[in-house]
Amino acid sequence: MLTRPVQTHWTYAEFARLPNDGKRYEVIGGELYVTPAPAPMHQLVLQRLNRLLDEFVNRNNLGWVLPAPCDVLLADGEYVEPDLIVVRRERRGIITERGIEAPPDLVVEIISDSTASVDRGPKREQYAYFGVPQYWIVDPKARRIEVYRFQEDPAHPTIHEQIVTWTPVGGGESLTIPVPDLFRGFE
Repeated sequence: MLTRPVQTHWTYAEFARLPNDGKRYEVIGGELYVTPAPAPMHQLVLQRLNRLLDEFVNRNNLGWVLPAPCDVLLADGEYVEPDLIVVRRERRGIITERGIEAPPDLVVEIISDSTASVDRGPKREQYAYFGVPQYWIVDPKARRIEVYRFQEDPAHPTIHEQIVTWTPVGGGESLTIPVPDLFRGFE
């Protein structure tokens, strides 16, 4: 269930005062979105994807993989908490005490019935607008990953049901992820 209070502009100080109650709070387009804690399937997929990305990023000395909760401050009044983000080593300066203070290099959202419309709508639009190079929507129900490469085609994802390959900005070695493995055990 999503709720939208009337307030239309949030400072980071106001945002930081929201309760730490297990819910996810995000400000997108000046509106506060609140979602319940994630379901077990969501967390299992997040754990598996985090492990794969983190091992690859560390092995290749590329930077950092950060799972939620971690605030991403896209601009004044635009605060999101993606499920998983990657920040390249050469962009270390965007990692501060408050969170990630610029668009990450990769953003991953694992959708549920309560978050799908926001993740595919306002969040996708904000990630594209603020220059996130690549955005993944992981859909456990459809058992697929939708990959948006905003500089190529901001409105249409590439759908991956068997294998998704991630090549970090700047090239180099690629990571290949068998998509069905992310969802195993919940058949």
